[in-house]
Amino acid sequence: MTFEDHPLVVAARSLAAGLLAPDAARVDVEGVPAGHLDAIRDAGLLGVSAPVEYGGAGAPDAVAREVAEILAGACCSTWFVQTQHHTPVRMLARSAAPVRERLLRRLATGEALAGIAYAHVRAFPRRPVRAAREGDGWRFDGTVPWFTGWGLNDLMLLAGVTGTGELVFAFADAREQPGLRASPPMRLAALTAARTVSLGLDGLWLPDESVLLRTPHEVFAATDRARAANASPAVFGVARAAVELVAESGEPDTARALRERLDAVRESAYALAEHPEPLERVAERLACRTRAYDVLRTATTAAVVARGGRAMDLGEPAQRLSREGMFLLIQGQTSDARRAHLDALAGLGQLG
Repeated sequence: MTFEDHPLVVAARSLAAGLLAPDAARVDVEGVPAGHLDAIRDAGLLGVSAPVEYGGAGAPDAVAREVAEILAGACCSTWFVQTQHHTPVRMLARSAAPVRERLLRRLATGEALAGIAYAHVRAFPRRPVRAAREGDGWRFDGTVPWFTGWGLNDLMLLAGVTGTGELVFAFADAREQPGLRASPPMRLAALTAARTVSLGLDGLWLPDESVLLRTPHEVFAATDRARAANASPAVFGVARAAVELVAESGEPDTARALRERLDAVRESAYALAEHPEPLERVAERLACRTRAYDVLRTATTAAVVARGGRAMDLGEPAQRLSREGMFLLIQGQTSDARRAHLDALAGLGQLG
């Protein structure tokens, strides 16, 4: 069996064709419904990479990437909400902290849905969220600029930075409570449907048994930079959906040429993702990531051009895919990824 025939990939295709893609225009306007996430859970996709002994599928990374591509290409907003969930699951699976036994099965089976509230730690040495020891737990103060899935997620994985530069990751209920309040949902150029808010923290206290990880910032940052250098499967999913729209618009030759470019960079990106040393070949990964962005931008632009004036209708998929592509340009962006992308856009790597 190849990974394309894996039951989870088959389930993702069925879900995409039968629910997500037909409903994507409505979701883009009205927001991701809880029913979409229930359907993803019922298909077993929330535990795609989770350990089998905790109720997950334990599927290979190639299967997880293919599932992500399919979901993102069908409805990027729904993909973005559920993709947050997989990071806490992976971190729990690698952890020996007591919280693993309390939460991993709930998350692996989809009984509970988790989001992440720690992208702000990339701003270090600034500390948008501060963590401080208080009794037998931790106090969190500051502002989480972005939290996706508010009102849909049950839990959040929150991180703060101590005065000595240690990162503290802990689970909290994803609801307003003493020390935690949410802004109104943000109105964004793309993926407003994903229900993103900012979170104000004023003495949110979490006990030691909620802590997943404590680590020096420099240790986390090294791993984070290497991980973020890889091209996201969502880029290929949205680009592929745009290419198919070009083909459906009566432009088979353009679609064929774009598909060849897309397949080539995808092959390179996934070969790098499978490299046995994930912290190596970072420059090569970043270069591949920027090439993937170039194909994404070209494909979504081609979809708009192929659809002509119709593309400006908010119910048309071409403009939605174009906006989703714009979002993916900055999703998961580190300073290294930003520099590599800007240099590529400016052609600076070709100078001298």
